[in-house]
Amino acid sequence: MSLLQIGPHTVQPPVVLAPMAGITNAPFRTLCREFSGGKGLFVSEMITTRALVERNEKTMQLIHFDETEKPRSIQLYGVDPDTVGKAARMIAEENLADHIDLNFGCPVPKVTRKGGGSALPYKRNLLRSILREAVANAGALPVTMKMRKGIDDDHITYLDAGRIAAEEGITAIALHGRTAAQHYGGTADWDAIARLKEHVPEIPVLGNGDIWSADDARRMMRETGCDGVVVGRGCLGRPWLFGDLVAAFEGTGLQVGGRDVAFAQPTLKEVAAVMLRHATLLGEWIGDEARGVIDFRKHVAWYTKGFSIGSEMRRSLAVTSSLDELDALLSELDLDQPWPVGADGPRGRTSGRNRVVLPDGWLDDPYDCAGVDADAELDTSGG
Repeated sequence: MSLLQIGPHTVQPPVVLAPMAGITNAPFRTLCREFSGGKGLFVSEMITTRALVERNEKTMQLIHFDETEKPRSIQLYGVDPDTVGKAARMIAEENLADHIDLNFGCPVPKVTRKGGGSALPYKRNLLRSILREAVANAGALPVTMKMRKGIDDDHITYLDAGRIAAEEGITAIALHGRTAAQHYGGTADWDAIARLKEHVPEIPVLGNGDIWSADDARRMMRETGCDGVVVGRGCLGRPWLFGDLVAAFEGTGLQVGGRDVAFAQPTLKEVAAVMLRHATLLGEWIGDEARGVIDFRKHVAWYTKGFSIGSEMRRSLAVTSSLDELDALLSELDLDQPWPVGADGPRGRTSGRNRVVLPDGWLDDPYDCAGVDADAELDTSGG
């Protein structure tokens, strides 16, 4: 089994939960860790550096970690080197986390239109300045980064960005094998992950994109030579995937014809129990049962994909506002249903955008940092 070293932290197996806005909060990380037996690395949802430095109330809640979370991992989003540096220093000096990840992969328009996320690596000097400030202010904390191939097929940046990261002391790089223009559509380019690994052999490279099963994760590592995998949409409604991943990498899973078969194929009764626990954890974390159940609504379709439930019942499950109501509706289902054929595979956003919204003149010069101002720093976190 491969070992992934992130600074002083050994990640075994080499599996990382991708930061996802509104998803990878403390309750969801708890579920994933429980299924993995505490193995792997589980990253918080995106935290805006300005909001952190200004101690925004919502942001301070988002950086709460359960006492069992080790190492504690925070993902930061920022476009101003000075603010990113202040945030890194705050995390280090106040012992808020054990690992900092920097977001250069978000493709959503409200981020890219201000020069952030997957738009930022195009500005090579700005990227270098941000990485330098983060590493210099993080003290002993390891700093990693997550990025995409580039803005679009005509503006590929990942090799330049990888070399800059290695030169500036970044501990590891995660590459999503899509451009910002692809958003989440099409097929992830695993060959790009292999090329990045060859380009920066001195630091770990993690692959991300189209990992829907434990078999996908092991196949990515075999085909690309990457040092670990980052799992995002593949665990939506499937937190037990991390148990599958541990079994696959530790060699305890069942194989048929040299291929991993699905390790966890829960019945609908078992899925319903996880759903109820997830909603309960959200209510406890938020401090309000109703708000927790409301926040859980977006997970319903992912958990129930493939099961015979009916459109009316699906709608009812998606508008519940109490644990009792959710429990009662779940109890009305045919809970003896086995894991449905075809339930695995793509979940979450699957569309491409083709056009990336960018600041005016952003593509004129890949080195000029003009056009990035204070307004680019969002004042709230979570995406």
